Amino acid sequence: MAPTSRREFLDCVGRGMLVAGLGTSLSADLGCSTAFAEEGSDSLSFGKYDGLVDLLQSTPPDKLQPLLVDQLNRGGTNVTQLMSAGALANAEAFGGEDYVGFHTAMAMLPALQLSKLLPAKRRPLAILKVLHRNSLQIQELGGASKKTLRKLHASGRSTDGDVGLKIRDASRQTNLGEAEALFATLADAPIDEMFNVLQPVMQDDINVHRFVFAYRTHGLAKLLGDEYAYDILRQCVRFCVDHEQKRIAHNHPESPIRVLMPKLLDQYKLDGKSFGKRDPGDAWVDETGTSIYNGPAERSAEIAAAALAEGIDPEVLGEAISLASNLLTLRQGSDKWRTHGDAAGVHAADATNAWRNMARLAEAPYAIPGLIIAAYHSAQHAPFATAPYPLEEHRGTIRTTDAATLLADAEDAIRHNDQGRATAAIAIYGEQGHPLLPVLDCMLRFTVSEDGRLHGEKFFQTVSEEYHSIRPAFRWRQIVALARATASAYGYDRFDEHGHRAPGYEQACRLLGVPV
Repeated sequence: MAPTSRREFLDCVGRGMLVAGLGTSLSADLGCSTAFAEEGSDSLSFGKYDGLVDLLQSTPPDKLQPLLVDQLNRGGTNVTQLMSAGALANAEAFGGEDYVGFHTAMAMLPALQLSKLLPAKRRPLAILKVLHRNSLQIQELGGASKKTLRKLHASGRSTDGDVGLKIRDASRQTNLGEAEALFATLADAPIDEMFNVLQPVMQDDINVHRFVFAYRTHGLAKLLGDEYAYDILRQCVRFCVDHEQKRIAHNHPESPIRVLMPKLLDQYKLDGKSFGKRDPGDAWVDETGTSIYNGPAERSAEIAAAALAEGIDPEVLGEAISLASNLLTLRQGSDKWRTHGDAAGVHAADATNAWRNMARLAEAPYAIPGLIIAAYHSAQHAPFATAPYPLEEHRGTIRTTDAATLLADAEDAIRHNDQGRATAAIAIYGEQGHPLLPVLDCMLRFTVSEDGRLHGEKFFQTVSEEYHSIRPAFRWRQIVALARATASAYGYDRFDEHGHRAPGYEQACRLLGVPV
């Protein structure tokens, strides 16, 4: 039977195994002797996940992986439970306020999805990689004693008026206590209701992490269920207040979107408007995507607002914004070598994917400005002068149309960080009508094995989702972008130093008995 408390879990896994097998000194190093001493009455309780959460917070990453693999092998847990506990451990430790912490949280649900695509023996690799990153950051910032989220209860705040706008205003005033107390009045509300209330504050600035974190935490809340949704989602409030505090501390101006959005909603009479269903066709999507890409950002936002006012289906507009974001990866010149991680294309694609998904989840009054923001964000980056990859010179390096040989060429190009040749091989592969799955299998191996500058998992998931939600004429552009980013990422750590695999990956392979 699975342990139900932190102490019980550590007794059967941590203390019993580590103290007996490794000695009391190492046991202390792993945090087992102090895990409970520093917990106060305001500590969060995670019920059935308490044991795993404590283990993930208390154990250094190189010692953690053997314990997790042992639990997986003995059937004491599974990858979904591990990632669920990882999300709770991350939330309690960082509360949405730590750069590596919230990037790790954003990778969790994509990693769980990726694990389902791997062969059975390799399935835990995607999970172990992200949990290793999670543990490493928790340990670097204080271990089990580092707890940002504490118990919080509603303090009799009035729920009269628009709670979402009140939270937004409290965030603008950097009043974390007020913002959290307001959100606490929704602690027992359904997940989607809480998520709708968060939309005004999420839409109050232009920041990719603000958007993607909101979308991914909603997914984690759904994974964990109503019991844990409030604490997972309240991180979004803390993220926004923290972002505003830093903006003010660095004397940065307020985001122009705060003035532009009300103007566009009024100009195009979008307040109270319901979604249209018009689809002008492939040519409109392609041309509009290019116009949004070309910007400037204010103009791109206006293009999106006008389209919605004209009754364009939000899914169709979303396709155009997705193409605009995709162009940032395909058209980036070789003078800016890194197309993975926090590159313009990856950031824009992840943000667009988040807003397209949130538009499907949110009520129309929130979905409309969300799509306008997606167009604005995509055009924040100056357009590149380079033609879309692969260029003709890249195509000239490929001498075959055979599926297996093209995949081998792509893999070799990735291992040599040859973005042009990798995109050429994958573009020609798609033009020949070869199947998608072998390409995804190839890219997936590298997504799991490489660091990806903290973005690999979610960009793979973004590309997969956008491929299936965009019309056939443009689908393969997404896969070509993935090939380019994968070739860019190979061998680089998050500090752009070459010669490194993802931290913990090789150890995890050895523990699972699979090839590196």
